[in-house]
Amino acid sequence: MEQMSLFSNTVPEPLAARLRPKELSDYIGQEHLVGEGKVLARLIESDQIPSMIFWGPPGVGKTTLARIIANRTKAGFVDFSAVTSGIKEIRDVMKQAEENRFAGVRTIVFVDEIHRFNKAQQDAFLPFVEKGSITLIGATTENPSFELNSALLSRCRVFVLKALSTADITKLLKHALTDSRGFGGQQIRISEENLSLIAHFSNGDARSALSALEMVITNGDMQPDGSIIVTTDIIEQCTSKKSLLYDKNGEEHYNLISALHKSVRNSDPDAAVYWLARMLESGEDPIYIARRVTRMSAEDIGLADPQAIRIAVAAFEACRLIGMPECSVHLTEAVVYLSLAPKSNAMEVAYNEAREDALKQLSEPVPLQIRNAPTSLMSDLDYGKGYLYAHDFEDKLTTLQCLPDSLKDRSYYRPTGQGCEQQFGERLEEIKRWKREHGA
Repeated sequence: MEQMSLFSNTVPEPLAARLRPKELSDYIGQEHLVGEGKVLARLIESDQIPSMIFWGPPGVGKTTLARIIANRTKAGFVDFSAVTSGIKEIRDVMKQAEENRFAGVRTIVFVDEIHRFNKAQQDAFLPFVEKGSITLIGATTENPSFELNSALLSRCRVFVLKALSTADITKLLKHALTDSRGFGGQQIRISEENLSLIAHFSNGDARSALSALEMVITNGDMQPDGSIIVTTDIIEQCTSKKSLLYDKNGEEHYNLISALHKSVRNSDPDAAVYWLARMLESGEDPIYIARRVTRMSAEDIGLADPQAIRIAVAAFEACRLIGMPECSVHLTEAVVYLSLAPKSNAMEVAYNEAREDALKQLSEPVPLQIRNAPTSLMSDLDYGKGYLYAHDFEDKLTTLQCLPDSLKDRSYYRPTGQGCEQQFGERLEEIKRWKREHGA
């Protein structure tokens, strides 16, 4: 018999658990999947659930969707944790599911953190998924292409869940203040700006936002009338994050990212790390910073150091996989590397000039000699006629004209003398000299 605890009836569930929606109509976010008429909404409403994987960052509603399916489906529902379950537990459930199948009852098995199962554990599901004994729903924060067996993954539909927007989380927090399962029976005084601040600090994680709300209310200032006041100072103390000086237009947000970008561009690693720290410690989304850092690697460095984009993309991937606070050091490595790298804006200049020509001449036809000719009719119309295959020539160079006639003398990429780009410039000059000498 289960042993009773002295405190078993006095410890409430966390706010996020109490507020977990039971119906799709109460679910917030993931409109691209569960909005009206969207594919996952139709599957749930019709109770035609295939085996599927929910892939997305923490706190975006993967488990909640599985619970909603459990409430809606006519099938049996088994809840697994990849952290605590082993082969024996899997086989026991599969045996019961097989018996249910012969009795005409479907079984849906939900596996949270399915990426934590090893190959043998994943293989244990495979035959039962193949013959329809179970419908498998897995939830993972990791890329299923790398973490799941290809055979199992090929039998599942993958649905990608996105980090919730600040607006979504603010809506959720407001709901928590009015719902009887949350703080609906209490008088909580918290400004719209401070709700948005909590939402911003959560970085798209609903569970984190609700936990933060619960903490700041618990630590709020109790008034004589029983109301609780939550101030910005309390939020900053409870979340260990300082508020950015956002105005209504978010000007400071853009000022800070501008400061980071210009520090990198001006080869000042100390300033770059300072502005990075200002943003991260104020609760800025590291993915947003990582996207901008990746842009910097091409816009301000490019081929002057081709390694820069690899460093930036690796930092982006680290932010996506492990999040804060661990990814702060990866972003630091990236901005220091980019600050010290040789600088070139040749990539941006090349694209902007080509874009201007492209917009002016969107109807300019592709030269016949470089058109594709998959049919005999196209060949008869001279598609591909005169094409020269570079690999057939000793120098791997030809006199083939690839730009339209009206642009044939245009030069968009103009290498600088910085870093590796000096070598690219020398190579480009060799190519152009060869073409001049051969009449191109």
